Amino acid sequence: MSSDPRDVLTRPAPPPDATVAYGDHPDQCADLRRPAGDGPARPLVVVVHGGFWRAEYDRAHTGPMATALAALGHPVAQLEYRRTGQPGGGWPNTLTDVRAGVAALPGLAAAALPGRVAPVPPVLVGHSAGGHLALYVAAHAPDTVGGVLALAPIADLAEAYRLDLDGGAVAALLGGGPADVPDRYAATDPSALVPVRARTVVMHGTLDQQVPVSTSRSWVAADRAAGGTSILVELAECEHFGLIAPDSVAWPRVVEALRSLHSDLRGIDAASTTR
Repeated sequence: MSSDPRDVLTRPAPPPDATVAYGDHPDQCADLRRPAGDGPARPLVVVVHGGFWRAEYDRAHTGPMATALAALGHPVAQLEYRRTGQPGGGWPNTLTDVRAGVAALPGLAAAALPGRVAPVPPVLVGHSAGGHLALYVAAHAPDTVGGVLALAPIADLAEAYRLDLDGGAVAALLGGGPADVPDRYAATDPSALVPVRARTVVMHGTLDQQVPVSTSRSWVAADRAAGGTSILVELAECEHFGLIAPDSVAWPRVVEALRSLHSDLRGIDAASTTR
């Protein structure tokens, strides 16, 4: 693995097998990757990229991750959406784009990858801001989500605003702070949207400097207190970007967690989880 964890953001990946559109805007699209081998149809894995919802970060940086997941036999869609700093990005379109994409992609992927996508709701794998979006969709449209693997998610928008993560990223998304637009926070902040019905695993590195692990701890605690069944997996010696880098020491744990979601969350080592 590169000595710079951020290297994964610019690492090249093979081109996708297909790109599909779920809307009319150029960023309402997803790249599809065909699963390796000739196995049975499996649930679609929708990768929701992070980057603090900002335009400078797009789905391309999830190419290595998506390629690795497809090599393991998963059909994969790298979801794109409108982001802050570009026309139409931010409230509400960033959020509604992801909801629309998650709902449409299983059908679109099944048509583009015949026989490889099971007719069931997808598993969402969201990193950072993508983790927030995955939790948001699972809360608002639970019938469209089969499970969530949230990797270092921004799971508390009010706290992220208070901490000024990435220099005002939450305010740019929602148009202000909790005192300015309280209704928007109430509708979009995962900390206000518990419990989540979908099977959910939250994974966070204890060395994360971009999104503090405390936000995942508090979200899982709140979800479980409200009757949810989410699980937190903390990874020692892991920072923010190793969770999406297939050559990182954290990657086998990501794969393990994804497999557990395909088997009703069975198979996670109880000794490595925080409940």
